[in-house]
Amino acid sequence: MAAIEAEGLVKVYRSRKTEVRALDGVDLEVREGTVLGLLGPNGAGKTTTVRILATLLHADAGTARVGGRDVRLPAKLLEQFGLDGAGDRVAKTYSGGMRRRLDLAGALVGAPKLLFLDEPTTGLDPRSRLGLWDVIRAQVREGNTLLLTTQYLEEADELADEIAVVDQGRIIARGTADELKSQVGGERIEVVVHDRARLSEAAGVLAADGSAALDERTKRLTISADGGAQQLVDVVRALGDANIAIDDIAFRRPTLDDVFLTLTGHAAEELPPEDAA
Repeated sequence: MAAIEAEGLVKVYRSRKTEVRALDGVDLEVREGTVLGLLGPNGAGKTTTVRILATLLHADAGTARVGGRDVRLPAKLLEQFGLDGAGDRVAKTYSGGMRRRLDLAGALVGAPKLLFLDEPTTGLDPRSRLGLWDVIRAQVREGNTLLLTTQYLEEADELADEIAVVDQGRIIARGTADELKSQVGGERIEVVVHDRARLSEAAGVLAADGSAALDERTKRLTISADGGAQQLVDVVRALGDANIAIDDIAFRRPTLDDVFLTLTGHAAEELPPEDAA
């Protein structure tokens, strides 16, 4: 069985004035358990051949497989991560977001079954982040195992089967997103009253038992929504009957941001730099 196979490899280096054909249809085969020596003078194409087989350089034509894998996989990965236009640039010239994408693309070249992804989307624009989410989902569909660290709670909600909440060096909670969200107290309705002076009155109309949470600064009151989204109709009707004008009303399901605040007493973005690592 062949460990390395190449057929018709062509590589041309071009400048404004010259064109050098470094490889002109190279064919070779290396069987497993054997040694193939590439012998030739400087400029013969030895290094170019090796660089193509090692995926460090792209052939202009021809095919090559190493260990049964097409060496063009990195090129496909570059295209998948939106880096194909920068494939010929030195990595140190990449922006921070581009380097993040390149790091993940490089990690996937060997098709590993276990991946450690340490905040892979930090510094990416929203479009690139969504693209990486698709790549991560594809890895899971292929049966791979991932340990993902992230500072974006919505990212953990979107991608993780199970979540461990870390605060000040300790894991303080663990479960599925839904299990963690259930600790916040379920769904709720938030109302912003137009007249701050009538905030308490509105709370009495909607929650006679005094269970409404009030925020004087934002003129917001929050009540439990045991009746689901349909309860919005009842809230609007009750406030209308009492002639209490509102500026906004919303039905909210708990988010992982709410969970983090409930579990830790502070929002995720409030972590000092030394605790956010």
